[in-house]
Amino acid sequence: MIPLRDDNPRRTFPIVNYLLIAANILGFLWELRLGPYLDNEIMRVAFIPKRFWVPGYWTADVYSIVISMFLHGGFLHIASNMLYLWIFGDNVEDRLGHFRYLLFYFLCGFGATFAHAVFSPASQLPAIGASGAIAGVLGAYLLLWPHARVLTLIPIIFFITVRELPAVFILGLWFVLQFFSGIGSLGVPDAQNAGGVAYFAHIGGFVSGILLVFLFGGFRRPRRREPPLPWWAQS
Repeated sequence: MIPLRDDNPRRTFPIVNYLLIAANILGFLWELRLGPYLDNEIMRVAFIPKRFWVPGYWTADVYSIVISMFLHGGFLHIASNMLYLWIFGDNVEDRLGHFRYLLFYFLCGFGATFAHAVFSPASQLPAIGASGAIAGVLGAYLLLWPHARVLTLIPIIFFITVRELPAVFILGLWFVLQFFSGIGSLGVPDAQNAGGVAYFAHIGGFVSGILLVFLFGGFRRPRRREPPLPWWAQS
């Protein structure tokens, strides 16, 4: 299933969400420019779980986590991530506010990366992509607007149909698939990376988003902005 758009209106312009999408695209263009040097450069700057547990490497880990959140493993990888961020991120930003949304996004990314490091501590493969941070956005959206309608492309064998489905179904199913795929990868060396998917990063990001949306006051209803009084009515 591929979400196309939601019917959830917003009150503000999602400038931070658009800037995050632009930053991810710029990061991917930088990767394309590297050509044959790409693999070596990714190994140098990206987050690698085994390094996380090396004493004294913490500062470099923070740097590598942030860089890795703006790198992707191919056109399909970045396209799918940006589609989800485009559809669901604007409403979360609208509810949290611009600055808190930016902080929320990065904290979800850090939570996702930490979960991946815990469940794949010996992995020497780079973990790149915005998926973990975006999973946090999905977790927040699911909690805040479970009944929002999402226009979804559904391939059925040789046919394709488009249906409006509730967000709780789309995002809930996504999380269930990540959870059971992650459980199935336990005990298999580098299983999470072998197919290009760090499942526990997705799980960690999703759970981080659910927890952080409470901390960031996502359930406080925004005040309605009343139109200003005309000059002659002001005291």
